[in-house]
Amino acid sequence: MNALKAAGRTTTGTRSFVARRLLLGAAQTAGVLLLVFTLTEALPGDAAVALAGDQPDPARVAAIREAMHLDLPAHERLADWATALLRGDFGTSLVSGRPVTQYLTDALGPTLLLAALTLALLVPLGFALGVLAARHEGRLVDRLVSSVTLAVYAVPEFALGVLLVTVFALKLAWLPPTAVGYGTDLLGHPAVLVLPVLVLLSRPVCSLSRLVRAGMVDALSSPYVAHARRCGVPGTRVRYAHALPNALAPAAQQLARTADWLLCGVIVVEALFVVPGLGTVLLDAVAARDVPVVQGLAVVFGVLTVVLNLGADVLAYRLTPRAGAVA
Repeated sequence: MNALKAAGRTTTGTRSFVARRLLLGAAQTAGVLLLVFTLTEALPGDAAVALAGDQPDPARVAAIREAMHLDLPAHERLADWATALLRGDFGTSLVSGRPVTQYLTDALGPTLLLAALTLALLVPLGFALGVLAARHEGRLVDRLVSSVTLAVYAVPEFALGVLLVTVFALKLAWLPPTAVGYGTDLLGHPAVLVLPVLVLLSRPVCSLSRLVRAGMVDALSSPYVAHARRCGVPGTRVRYAHALPNALAPAAQQLARTADWLLCGVIVVEALFVVPGLGTVLLDAVAARDVPVVQGLAVVFGVLTVVLNLGADVLAYRLTPRAGAVA
């Protein structure tokens, strides 16, 4: 009976926590929309003047401003834009006349491919390095793993990418330096993916392995693990059945935030290796002052950030429900 009551309280607490996080996520999403609109409004220059050409005629500029509804007050344009977003209408590119959703669907494939490959390698590598370091705590292996991961984490992605291109593409000629000439079918040319994935993998694997190591070290020094060892529980079972689950909550949160970073921070890597993904499209749109495309991509990145962080919070609460008591 007591167990049923406890289970009921846990379920109620989980639902309350999820409801609070959903309300917070909705407020954050609204904030993202307002911030994106405000920042794109603050971009230097005038889109109508840019579209009118090198020697814009005032009448042509006025006509373009009217066609783009730039002559309306900002709050009316914000309301119209937000209403269109609710219908799934991201607008039309000012430069090409194509729907913004077409830009998203065309460029989403390469970005998702890079992110998926990075995550597929991140989980086994991050956990393996963390477990290896924790197993040899204080010894040479632990110090080596900790030093290397800290050093790699300190190197900016752009600098690491330049270094890898210089060594493996220009000096050794083992790999192509960029994705130019390969189109969007990157999976058909796996050599193109090696360097971008290595750069994307470098920092997340370092942070994940350090989190796993810290969680396992704390668990291995806990009283219940010491008791399990006194009872003759094998060392492998102690590490993987008792210590490793203790590191799952922070590791799960880190994985969710890494997925967020991969989708939103991939801009630098795609620009460096000229990968035709969302990051490259965003940079081109900013350069051309193609406001609808910039707004559409910024909304996608922002909403994904909110959703992934929401999922990370809920997952961490499910793994360690007591943590939600103070959330």
